[in-house]
Amino acid sequence: MSAVLVVAALRSADPRALAHPLTGTVPSAPYAAGAGPADRCALEHALRLAERLGGRCVAVTVGPQGAEEMLREALAAGADEALRIQGPDGDETATAHSLLAGLAAAGLPAPDVVVCGDRSVDRGTGATPAHLAARLGAAQALGLLELTAGEAGEAGEAGEGESEGRAETTAEKTTAGVRLRAVRRLDGGRAERLEVPLPAVCSVEPGSARPRRAPLGAALAARRAVIPVVRVTGTEAAGGAGAVRAGRVRPYRPRAKALPAPRAAPVSGC
Repeated sequence: MSAVLVVAALRSADPRALAHPLTGTVPSAPYAAGAGPADRCALEHALRLAERLGGRCVAVTVGPQGAEEMLREALAAGADEALRIQGPDGDETATAHSLLAGLAAAGLPAPDVVVCGDRSVDRGTGATPAHLAARLGAAQALGLLELTAGEAGEAGEAGEGESEGRAETTAEKTTAGVRLRAVRRLDGGRAERLEVPLPAVCSVEPGSARPRRAPLGAALAARRAVIPVVRVTGTEAAGGAGAVRAGRVRPYRPRAKALPAPRAAPVSGC
């Protein structure tokens, strides 16, 4: 009986712009600096789901060597494994294909749950979770405020402070009858409650969870850990690399906000 596999798909990015000192051009190639608020919440949700379902949590990223520091932080927080995938540069489609190809190359089965950040701090589109769900043939629930797990028909779920100690230690659970329960924000201040079957791909908003602090011993052990690296070629990630090509790179300018014209006050008679 295999354990439930929960994957925290993280992205290391830096919101600062890098410009060439001579030409002034801004490179479009990704570079690593650390996880953003949404990705930190995604890791916390993945750890809670693994504890709740009695499974294991694997932190994965597609990125350069600088992204390994983020994976060490995930190991210190409680992730069972970490994996860095070196794949071809591309858009969100290429990232999704490289991630799944890297998991297969590392000998890991298809994940039961994938948790991602809603969007990265470098103004990402947030489309990677949707591409992962399409590739896996899994259910998707995006932009979540809350995420818990339980059996189908279960009345209540554990709160934020009740996640520890709920994992089964005598027997591993399967995904039969397991449902994810989530809350998603809607327009107009409304909220939508979802029940999501497994396998599932979920993305969470920043602030949806309070990331745990790693103990000192775990942090020191994580600094000495060796991060496995899987290299994925363009052939293994076929269908994703090169789907979108960057044309002209220019500074980001926010969209102009339309303001209504002022109304003239009525003039009273003399």
